[in-house]
Amino acid sequence: MLVWERPEPPYRPAPAPLDRERIVRAAIGLADADGLDAVSVRKVAAALGVGPMRLYGYIDSKEELLDLMVDAIHAEIRPAGKGRREVLRSLAESTRQAVHEHEWLADLLGGRPQLGPHALARGEAVMAALDGVDVDDVMPVVTAVDAYVIGAVRREIAERRAERATGMDERRWQSSLGPYLERTFATGRFPALSTVVRDAAHLDADRTFRMGLDFLLDGIEARVTR
Repeated sequence: MLVWERPEPPYRPAPAPLDRERIVRAAIGLADADGLDAVSVRKVAAALGVGPMRLYGYIDSKEELLDLMVDAIHAEIRPAGKGRREVLRSLAESTRQAVHEHEWLADLLGGRPQLGPHALARGEAVMAALDGVDVDDVMPVVTAVDAYVIGAVRREIAERRAERATGMDERRWQSSLGPYLERTFATGRFPALSTVVRDAAHLDADRTFRMGLDFLLDGIEARVTR
């Protein structure tokens, strides 16, 4: 039986009150502070002041705990708006916001669909907004938006981690590579690339994300209304 359907053990106020929500919130707190490496059944139990074996009455494995953590964050992803474009934009931006607030989430998004209750509620809200779209197009549309967001936020989180590891923000890193690029472009081997690097607007992460999302939503709208 999946964890979503498995009943919790009877309530015990001593030695410490415990339920799945407390376990998941403790695990999220550890992950928010120190990343997924800080999350284990033993470490979560220690944070809650109980023995590790007591947690196994609520979860069977660390994998179940990670599933519960991801589903809990899906409760923060609330697509809203009038019409499919607004809802799809809200889906993208609220997912991005959740990843920025819970950096570890970037490592767990993607792959097989999340089937917890909060993830299903998110999916229901999006699917309802796509009422009228050909049923065969619904999943490809949602998958395209999710894929764009996952790719974008993973790049943003990778940049954040690189900045912490090197002590150099993106602007300083780019400046350090400037002389190399000038020498390389001077060879004339990369004319199109050098033109873009020198002449195109250098957008920040927010504007880059929203412009790319507009390109994607324009394409979706053109396809589903064709």
